[in-house]
Amino acid sequence: MEIVLVHPEIPHNAGCAGRLAAATGCKLHLVEPLGFSLEDRYLKRAGLDYWPLVDLEVHRDWSRLCAELAPRSPRALEQRLRLFSARGGRSLFEVAFEPDDVLVFGCESRGLPAEVLDGRDERRVYVPIRAGVRSLNLANTVCLALYTALVRAGVPLPDNDGAYEAHPLAAADVRPADIARRS
Repeated sequence: MEIVLVHPEIPHNAGCAGRLAAATGCKLHLVEPLGFSLEDRYLKRAGLDYWPLVDLEVHRDWSRLCAELAPRSPRALEQRLRLFSARGGRSLFEVAFEPDDVLVFGCESRGLPAEVLDGRDERRVYVPIRAGVRSLNLANTVCLALYTALVRAGVPLPDNDGAYEAHPLAAADVRPADIARRS
């Protein structure tokens, strides 16, 4: 399963997604333009010392992301996309996820762009919230969606008994810019 943030604007949310990617072993993709620099101290801080564990790819645009993702599974990319939107689709808790799904989230102020949503109504997923609330925080939605999707797809969760031992690379002063691969 892979996580995609399209045009994220707030470094803290992207940093939280990075930490989540490290914790689950899922790849994180960021689609430009970004509302921050990969050198941003808030981005680094939100991801703490886990950036060496993050498999991070930054893509110039949606089409480059799609070109990278398409050959990574025997299933067609269109069938693997799960487009998270506060506006329409099926409830997160009613979707049957697959291990090779790609969870796609839009920017904090506008959501996913039309080029991503148009013609893909059946791929939309939403998190149920009370009337009068516009949306959930992006980092919260990504976390809830990923763990729900992993469980529903039958993907084994990380084996952790609650013990913590720092990863050997945790002491390295690594910024997201240091580890990001670009396409």
